[in-house]
Amino acid sequence: MTLFDVAKKNIQGNVKNYLIYLLSMIFSVMIYYIFVSLQYSQAIAEGLQSSESLRAILSQASVILILFTAVFVWGSNAFFTRKRKKEVGLYALLGMRRQTIARMLFYENLIMSLVALILGVFLGTLLSKLFTMILLKLLDNPVRAGFEIHIEAIGQVTLVFAALILITSMQGYRLIYKFKLVELFQAERKGEHAPRISRLAAGLSVILITLGYWTAFKPVSTTQGILVNFSIIFIGLGAGTYLLFRSLVIALLQLSSHHKKRYYRGINMIGTSQLLYRIRSNTVMLTTIALLSSLTLCAVSVGYSFFYTQKQSAEQERPFSYTYAASAASENGLDAAARQLILSDAKHPVIAEIDLPAIATDADLTRFAYQPGNYEPNEVPVKLISASTYNQAASALGYKERLQPTGRDVVLVRPLYTNLSADEVQGNRISITAGNEQESLEVTGVAEGRILPWGYPDLCIVMSDGLFSQLSKSLEGSTYKAFKVRGQETTKETATALIKLSGDESKMATFYRQYRQNVENAGINVFTLGFLGLVFLAATGSIIYFNQLTEAEASKGSYSILRKIGVSRKDIRRSVAKQVLFVFGLPLIVGLVHSIMMLKALAGINLISGLFAVPILLSGGAYLLIYLAYYAFTVKTYYRTVSAQQ
Repeated sequence: MTLFDVAKKNIQGNVKNYLIYLLSMIFSVMIYYIFVSLQYSQAIAEGLQSSESLRAILSQASVILILFTAVFVWGSNAFFTRKRKKEVGLYALLGMRRQTIARMLFYENLIMSLVALILGVFLGTLLSKLFTMILLKLLDNPVRAGFEIHIEAIGQVTLVFAALILITSMQGYRLIYKFKLVELFQAERKGEHAPRISRLAAGLSVILITLGYWTAFKPVSTTQGILVNFSIIFIGLGAGTYLLFRSLVIALLQLSSHHKKRYYRGINMIGTSQLLYRIRSNTVMLTTIALLSSLTLCAVSVGYSFFYTQKQSAEQERPFSYTYAASAASENGLDAAARQLILSDAKHPVIAEIDLPAIATDADLTRFAYQPGNYEPNEVPVKLISASTYNQAASALGYKERLQPTGRDVVLVRPLYTNLSADEVQGNRISITAGNEQESLEVTGVAEGRILPWGYPDLCIVMSDGLFSQLSKSLEGSTYKAFKVRGQETTKETATALIKLSGDESKMATFYRQYRQNVENAGINVFTLGFLGLVFLAATGSIIYFNQLTEAEASKGSYSILRKIGVSRKDIRRSVAKQVLFVFGLPLIVGLVHSIMMLKALAGINLISGLFAVPILLSGGAYLLIYLAYYAFTVKTYYRTVSAQQ
């Protein structure tokens, strides 16, 4: 029998322990292959305005997936090698050289990785068409996807996982040469000590998490304030979660042991003691899973929110179907040609055609509540519009709001992606230099409806017709031509022709181009974040599973004694279920609450819609279902392990 045959028999003998690891590896290979193959898909390239953006996003997601898979494979391999230290010590005692043992472990790792690679690529090839169709559906694109096999993708996947095999094999070699024979036989004999409670750390965890949650509800309108708030949220939740598992959970477990009636009921004492003595050694794992769960849930919810509000966002960024500066267009004859092209589109009849006179100038916002970044407060670009122009455009766009500023009172059109309210800006003053005079304008309110295309810093001020006419005499103005057409979501041909006619996309603002860009970005983000979330779930569920198997191996003796003194199998199973539920459920609950708070903070700066209950329910529901499957499998394996010799 060759060494390779021995490696195969070892795998067959431990197939139950290797199964979850193998399935997670196959899933990781499959998802990675699909991500890579999508970069070479001809159907997707034909259905996008810019296929390079998709390739860039998928490439970045692939890198994240590689890093996460590498960490997962490294941790899983470390679990199996630690579990087999005694077996390795027995091989050494029988006279097998360390080099031979290391080769045997390498063969085992090679076999497992090759099986995962072959099955993962095979399943990925079969499912690539399905995922391509899902992505095209998210992109709202009618292009049909055919069955494709990408040799480049297969080569890239093989190269990446070959590197992982090499890294994990080096890990096995390190195990063989690092430990002495007696250490290998005593690998499982680790002393356990009662954890000490730090009341200061427990209290600090509550303070830090509370600070992070309070900051999430704190309103902010400046770029600097946003950076400060989110820094506090990330630091507070990160450090607070670590201290939560490090000290507060231990304190609560010890406190529960003082409730004598519950503590001594059945074998609750055993389950509580198991958690109490081992929770600290799992602090890093539980903290990492809780924080990554919150980030993943938050990312998936943000992606879904963008996807859900993509049309609304496009309408805010491009209120009219077509908008261009008439003065610049008239110089090269674009105005007449563009108007004729728009009017000749019979499939999309014009329902409104409006001239929008505006003045572009610099303003002093030193005494104003909102100051956009990258600009000096006393030299911020603004656009001035008369009330009659705004009301006419608002009527064409279907806005109910009408503005009637008088004198030197003005109304600010709320900048996109800000949460400025009327209370914040009311009474603030904006100064404008007109000729040799300084005009001081008082802001009396905020209007929601936007009428000009978005462009940073996106400050539009509506004033009375008289004041606008007065300022026009000393400040240079321009007129925007704006058209609203029916069925603007399908104006691809006209929008493309207009941009080609203008020679520069920045001179011709079209709703369709913005809408398609939003659809593509949102679709790609939902697709990428969704499947990265699935890979994360598979990996973290496996990590908890392996951790609980280690705990089960160490607890065999305790449960053997319980069976000998008459404890029923039903009580043992119930105790195991409670322990495993605590380990699975606690980081999931913490992660879910953290994600809701982070989404609240993002909604507070208008980065996402405030209606994020649906994405949270969908992503949280998916997490719950997958974790329940892992939980049930872990309970079954844990119970079988502690009952094996009873």
